[in-house]
Amino acid sequence: MLNHIHRDDPFVVSALIEYYSVAQDMGTARLLFDITPKKDVVMWTAMTDGYGKMGDVANARLLFEEMPERNVISWSAIMAAYSRASDFKEVLRLFKKMQETGIKPNESVLVSVLTACAHLGAVTQGLWIHSYTKRHNLESNPILATALVDMYSKCGCVESALLVFNTIPKKDAGAWNAMISGVAMNGDAMKSLDLFGEMITTGTQPTDTTFVAVLTACTHAKMVDQGLKLFERMDTIYGIVPKLEHYACVVDLLARAGMLEEAERFIEEKMGGFSRGDANIWGALQSACRIYGNVEIGNRVWKKLIDIGVVDSGTSVLSYNMYREAGWEMDAKKVRKTISDSRLKKKPGCSVIEVSGKVEEFLAGDLCHSQAQEICKTLDSLSKIINLEDWVK
Repeated sequence: MLNHIHRDDPFVVSALIEYYSVAQDMGTARLLFDITPKKDVVMWTAMTDGYGKMGDVANARLLFEEMPERNVISWSAIMAAYSRASDFKEVLRLFKKMQETGIKPNESVLVSVLTACAHLGAVTQGLWIHSYTKRHNLESNPILATALVDMYSKCGCVESALLVFNTIPKKDAGAWNAMISGVAMNGDAMKSLDLFGEMITTGTQPTDTTFVAVLTACTHAKMVDQGLKLFERMDTIYGIVPKLEHYACVVDLLARAGMLEEAERFIEEKMGGFSRGDANIWGALQSACRIYGNVEIGNRVWKKLIDIGVVDSGTSVLSYNMYREAGWEMDAKKVRKTISDSRLKKKPGCSVIEVSGKVEEFLAGDLCHSQAQEICKTLDSLSKIINLEDWVK
């Protein structure tokens, strides 16, 4: 087939490359790209975008760097690739490079940058993007407005998120979900549920994401009855079949409220017991067992995890700490042996903060930061202040 392609027609070649990319056949797309003598910016961009959508950021970046010329769509494609790979710091670095070239960002680029700002807590950069959208009359774009709501929410600026949300003339499910999730993650469960009620009143059909948001809100507020009612209504009223993440929310809801037996029963009756790949759910229950000192249920959870082979570093460390704190030394040693034999390693905790417009990343136990000694001294002094206040009380 490739022998009969008009390789001198860039429109045809670009269309075929996009076709193979959508079909996830990057091998054929690359072969077609390589045999085409005259490649325009559309072809280069189509290949970059194709690799990016497949998660092959390395090849996407190689092509991007080799491009003889780039347009705003080319920049958008490579930023989207890094955004999908959750390399948000690189998204911001690319955006800075693009600005240096003088190319003006389009809505797609701005959404990628706002997504990066949301995950990195880079509110200063997000404010600049918001200002840019105002100057260029882009606020009416619902996708961009939703990204702004999400960015402000994740950066803890709920009032700013609400202001943007209220300016969206026709709110789709995505906009409602962003706002409902935003107030939920910032601890205002009642506002989240009120927004859900408003969403239903407007006739907007809730989605899977909507129910993850409201169930999470109920979890943090320990509104068990309300959460269980919403879960039951998902299917019976709104026709949404619960997925794994919804079951996980209910288990977390019950477990955090100390209803460990109910959580275990829910798993057995509603989910058909333990199954492979559900370590997050078991981790939620195991964490609650440790907090509430319920070693009996925690012990059953650990044994079932071992039986079905769903053991990761998180559940292993939780189980080890639970046994140790309860004085079950022999069981703790067995878990420690499992960790050692399986060579499980727990990923270090990570936090990100924006300081003076610069995003700083910190890993637990990492002393490579240029100001590591000063940071440690400050943390030590804060710990002493907290301990002193606790003692005074």
